[in-house]
Order: sequence, then C-alpha cells, then structure tokens
Amino acid sequence: MAIFIDKKTKVLVQGITGRTGSFQAEIMKDCGTKIVAGVTPGKGGREIHGIPVYDLVEEAVAEHDVNAAISFVPAKFALDAAYEAIDAGIQFMVITAEGIPNVDILKMIQYAHAKNSRILGPDTPGLISPGKCKIGVHPDRFFKEGIVGVVSKSGALSYEVCKSMVEESMGQSTVVGIGGGPLWGTSQTDVLRLFQEDKETKAIVLLGEIGGTMEEKTAQYIKERIDKPVVSLIVGRSAPPGKAMGHAGAIIEGKAGTAKSKIEALRKCDSLIAKTPRDIPKLLLGVL
Repeated sequence: MAIFIDKKTKVLVQGITGRTGSFQAEIMKDCGTKIVAGVTPGKGGREIHGIPVYDLVEEAVAEHDVNAAISFVPAKFALDAAYEAIDAGIQFMVITAEGIPNVDILKMIQYAHAKNSRILGPDTPGLISPGKCKIGVHPDRFFKEGIVGVVSKSGALSYEVCKSMVEESMGQSTVVGIGGGPLWGTSQTDVLRLFQEDKETKAIVLLGEIGGTMEEKTAQYIKERIDKPVVSLIVGRSAPPGKAMGHAGAIIEGKAGTAKSKIEALRKCDSLIAKTPRDIPKLLLGVL
C-alpha cells in the first residue's frame, strides 16, 4: 500500500502548458503516473505529451475520472486555481507555488476542509510512492520501492536522505513533502497517522527543521499514537535567532522552535535522533 496515492490515482495538471508544468508533467508520466488531463485557460483543445488540455477544470472532469491534481499555477493565481479544482470535486491537491499570501493559503485550506478535500502544500515538492505514482518534482532515481515512510518539510533534504537509503538497499513506501510553511494544508501528524495505519510502512523517517512548534506537537503525537519506529532529523542547529533560513517557516523567535527544543521533544518520545542524513540508514537498520 501507499498513502494518498497509488497505481490507480488519476491526475490532472493545472498550468500544464507552462514551462515547469509541461516539463514536470512529462517526467511524471514517464514515471508511470496516470496523468489524464491538463488545464490552462485559453489553451484548451490541444495536446501536450499526449495529454489533452482543457480551458477549465470542470471540462476536464466531465471527460475524465480525476481524483488528484497538481498545481503549477503562479502564486498570484493559486487561490483561484485551488477553488476551481475543489469546486470540480477533486479531493486531493498538491500546491507547488511558493510566495502565496498567507491570507490566500488560509482561504484555500479552509475551503478545502469545508468541501472534504485535502491540500498538500503550498510550497511543496509533492509526494512519491516509488513504483506506483509520483505527483510532484521528486527526482525518481533517488527513490526505490520499500517499507519506510518519509515526511519532510524540505524537498531537497528528503532527496538526500532517500538517496542515502537507496545506497544501503533501503526503499520507501511513500515520501511526502508537506512544504516550507509557515502554513500547511497537511501537517506532519496527518502524515504520521496514515503511516501508522499503512500495513506496508514498517518504520517512519521525520525530517524537520527550525521554526514553529510543529515538531514538538508531532513528538507528543508520536508518544501517544505511534508504535512504529521513528527516526528523526532536525536541521538548522546553527541558525541565528530572528533570521529566516530558506523556508518561510524556518525562523526562530525566542526559545520556541529551536533545533534543541525539537530534538529534546523527539528524544523524549523515544524517536531515534540522526545528526546527519547519512546517519538515517544506519539507525533504520537497527530497528528493521
């Protein structure tokens, strides 16, 4: 099994005729993802990489069975694109754009919740279940099918960690990038709950970073709800207070959100703590 996606997932790509949308749609399709339609207003009626393009999402879902969408729409149009997909009945959306105003993020998350839809992101690389489906930009050569579930705020960090795992003949069930924050449609605990329920996933890797208190809350959730082995890595140990370090959510204010506070919380819930990405395969070998 996998979480969120599988071999049967049928995907619509918003912004498919743009440079990024076109490039990534072709790669996803080559990975075996079932991309059934694309949408770009004013570009309907054509095909790109053999994928039919429509002007509106409602036109695409009238012709195709769609149960997931990925948006490569620029930040200033992302809210309207999300509304359109949600109104068309799509229940899982990957929002890749960064720089979306916080008020727009709140609106799309609240609207999705009201319509029983889920948003992954924004500012997310997406997710991949190796050998089954990829909705996002993960370089598939760094992944292989396996039994370890991975959740990360950082796309690049998950690529590095999974590459290290593959080099040790260790694969992944699903790798989920929740995005850089500071607001998320899907949290670490949302993902961990599904990994706990997934029979294929035998261990979990949690990749976090400084800023906010999500990891502290996740640590409490692990203590109360997770009985599978968890290996954690928190990056940003040397980050100075008050400065954003890459992601919008990676900023320390006061004593909250430091690498030290997150590591201490995770250690108290019996998570194994890695200091570097290379430590993770070694720690996993000890629990699998």
